[in-house]
Amino acid sequence: MQVRFADLGISAQMCHELKRAGFDEPFEVQRETIPDMLLGRDVCCRAPTGSGKTLAFGIPMLERVGRGEPSLPKALILTPTRELAEQIHGVLDPIAWGLNLKVMSIYGGVSYTKQTRRLDKGVDVVVACPGRLLDLIDRGNVFLDEVEIVILDEADRMADMGFTDDVCQILEECSPERQTIMFSATLDEEVAHIRNKYQTEPQIIEIGPEEISVTEMNHHFWMMPNSMKSRITAEVIRKSGRGFVFCRTRAGVDRVADELEGEGLRVTSIHGGLPQRKRSQAVEEFSEGKTHAIVATDVAARGLDIKGIHCVVHFDPPENGKAFKHRSGRTARAGGSGNVISLVQNPQKGKWSRIQKEVGLKVKFETPEFKDVIQHEDISHIPAPRRGGRNSGDRKDRSGRSNDRRDGNHYGKRSWSNNGSSSGGGRGGGGRGGRSGGGGGGGRGGSSGGGRDGGTRGGRRGGGGKPTFNRNNRPPKGPGRSRGRGGDNKRTSRNDHN
Repeated sequence: MQVRFADLGISAQMCHELKRAGFDEPFEVQRETIPDMLLGRDVCCRAPTGSGKTLAFGIPMLERVGRGEPSLPKALILTPTRELAEQIHGVLDPIAWGLNLKVMSIYGGVSYTKQTRRLDKGVDVVVACPGRLLDLIDRGNVFLDEVEIVILDEADRMADMGFTDDVCQILEECSPERQTIMFSATLDEEVAHIRNKYQTEPQIIEIGPEEISVTEMNHHFWMMPNSMKSRITAEVIRKSGRGFVFCRTRAGVDRVADELEGEGLRVTSIHGGLPQRKRSQAVEEFSEGKTHAIVATDVAARGLDIKGIHCVVHFDPPENGKAFKHRSGRTARAGGSGNVISLVQNPQKGKWSRIQKEVGLKVKFETPEFKDVIQHEDISHIPAPRRGGRNSGDRKDRSGRSNDRRDGNHYGKRSWSNNGSSSGGGRGGGGRGGRSGGGGGGGRGGSSGGGRDGGTRGGRRGGGGKPTFNRNNRPPKGPGRSRGRGGDNKRTSRNDHN
């Protein structure tokens, strides 16, 4: 028997707003949780990302919430990341508007002034990340004494990110008579601690499999040198369809995104060093099909529910098996299939073996075989970068530096000079030649010999080949030193991992 929203006890006005927003039938998580929440009961629900949780807690909250006053909201939704806060706000705000309710989002990386002005005008529902919310509480810009409903979304990920103490502090600020709702992908010990301490006789509801299943995905563990990773990644995306590429650091995200653009892909990136406007734009462009790939760090990508991801590329290894599951789970959503490609350098083989053991996989390490990649979307014809366009050498890279290496002589392709004439004009000569010479002229050392030390074999990032290291021809020591082409070994701060 088909269940409609009206069958769940939802008001006619809410049903009208849901239909106007394009929501016709409830998902399983909504059918199972909404009736209890409408009755004011505490609920602890385990459900995977992408299962319809936002409406599951949003509908009963908007039905029950009272009117807020200046700096005194009536309902609070806590979430781990800025992107997830924006996604929740984007789903609930149009429905709330039709009900004459005000919803606002609060997170770091944007002006305090705009947020405090909005709070001063009065809002009914706040969607917030813990850190910025506590800042505003400390400043006296918002008070939670009258919060009647608290929702913890992605509770396990907030715990993973070290927000448990912040969440507990925020809950202590709220009304003791509140309704407390918790949604989580897993019900681990830290989630159980919050449930036992802050919920009253909660209804325990579990939706879907207990853990993210990685066995149904199309896994490949491909052995390769670092210098081949970007080219292989680009080819995987061409064969499979649009994808998500995971890197360990912010600097790695910027570098890989630039190199993939050099391979002709349209790419966006997400990491903690980017302003919120650019992060939101990256998600929007990918969701609308304007880009082929998102390159991101683990932390920045947590909580994002993005459809249309046909492959996940582990450019750098994740921290552990749990992180591998969360990364890989972005493809093969809703029972579908997806490609998960792990790029393995020889020194990393031991770590990848441990990760396989943790997640229950037993996949051979092999050389790349593109015929085994499942094709979901035909984007095999991706034109080469146009000179003077988005991918031209004139463009500044994501760090603001001149990017003169992304012309036709990009990653792994030799640059040959004609009659000793200049072909690159870069730091080390033609193509992507580095300090040890690139095979062309116009470099730091002038003349047709290439870079500072001349030579014909390419420099630190040279288009010609591996640099030759000897006493008279050696890259400088220091934070900028790289181990061959494509290396990312410059020093990064402790905050450079999100």
